[in-house]
Amino acid sequence: MSNLFSVFLHLLLLFKLAAPVTFRHHRYDDLMRMLYKVHNECPYITRVYSIGRSVKGRHLYVLEFSDYPGIHEPLEPEVKYVGNMHGDEVLGRELLLQLSEFLCEEFRNGNPRIIRLIEGTRIHILPSMNPDGYEVAADQGPDNSEYLVGRNNANGVDLNRNFPDLNTYFYYNEKYGGPNHHLPLPDNWKSQVEPETRAVIQWIRSINFILSANLHGGAVVANYPYDKSLEHRVRGFRRTANTPTPDDKLFQKLAKVYSYAHGWMYQGWNCGDYFPDGITNGASWYSLSKGMQDFNYLHTNCFDITLELSCNKFPHQEELHREWLGNREALIQFLEEVHQGIKGMVFDENCNNVVGAVISISGINHDVTSGDHGDYFRLLLPGTYTVTASAPGFDPETVSVTVGPAEPKQVDFHLKTSIPQAAPTKRVPKGHGGRVLPKKVQPRAPRRKEVEKKQPRRIPA
Repeated sequence: MSNLFSVFLHLLLLFKLAAPVTFRHHRYDDLMRMLYKVHNECPYITRVYSIGRSVKGRHLYVLEFSDYPGIHEPLEPEVKYVGNMHGDEVLGRELLLQLSEFLCEEFRNGNPRIIRLIEGTRIHILPSMNPDGYEVAADQGPDNSEYLVGRNNANGVDLNRNFPDLNTYFYYNEKYGGPNHHLPLPDNWKSQVEPETRAVIQWIRSINFILSANLHGGAVVANYPYDKSLEHRVRGFRRTANTPTPDDKLFQKLAKVYSYAHGWMYQGWNCGDYFPDGITNGASWYSLSKGMQDFNYLHTNCFDITLELSCNKFPHQEELHREWLGNREALIQFLEEVHQGIKGMVFDENCNNVVGAVISISGINHDVTSGDHGDYFRLLLPGTYTVTASAPGFDPETVSVTVGPAEPKQVDFHLKTSIPQAAPTKRVPKGHGGRVLPKKVQPRAPRRKEVEKKQPRRIPA
């Protein structure tokens, strides 16, 4: 009997370790408490900060993980997760809170994989981009049948249709010539977007993010750019309109990493839909204008995908544990994907950092730039590439690089200052010893009066 009691206590302990009390839905105040709880438990590797406020004044809180919180370390890539962009799609919010607690606990427990991840990566977690919409959805609860309750922000705007439309500029440039990377924003962009969108744009412009994912609900699939097709299509129309980026193969690989590490996404059959390998090009599914993942790719160095994680947008609380187990490994593996391709520093002749240097890959029409510390990161699949670094006032430098499947290869560039070409020499007319005299000193015939003045006077005999 005592043995059975001992086994029971052991199983109870395992259950408590596997299913902590945090598997529940968190309202705004609970979310704040959860973030600061994690920070208090891991103060040396975390930081809580706000990137702005919602329409109703709620903070958009971010939890950062790093061995030096608040500091960008050169050659250490920045990654981000964004959840709850649609207020009624709540699973991503809860998964990111659980991920935060997991990273803290595993670091404290000495998990070498998590220690290596946090010491080599700066991770930013925004659990809720739309806290106002969440509160509306939470008031209705998971049994609400109204599909769009809480989806939009407090002004009734869908935040994933609210970013500046850079796709239009890209399609124009593709047709008539021009870049498809680091496209500029309209002068009045701040007046065109919602407070939550403006906060996120300023956030991703202030940090050189390399990789990110946006967590949604309503389907189970990993969705990658482009989201917007040349011909706008409505959801459900069966004609395919696959709209790949120049990095299409890389995006497919990133999406598959999440899908195959997920408990069931890779199977493809979910929520009445079928997606081979559990992934889809966004525009091939349905065309979407002014979305966040296309904006990331066209305006910054960030490769962003959208993760649809649940058929039920607002799962019941008892389903959260299963969803966490299905997503935990995928969330970790996706973060680790930032460590591939090439990275390095761009210096001038005096070993000063060159900010904003352009890193081009031959055959891939999409460039990245070096950050404020002169470091750059370029995600690439294994292979051999011709890489060029260039910057105004410097001669470009080109190297051949072979990328492996493991750690990123470090490739530094030392740019030499361009030597201005000498102005073309003018033809010199003959005479004057080969010199061209200024006009005011050109020789001329003396005038008659001047000749007379120079004649010596006759002296009378």
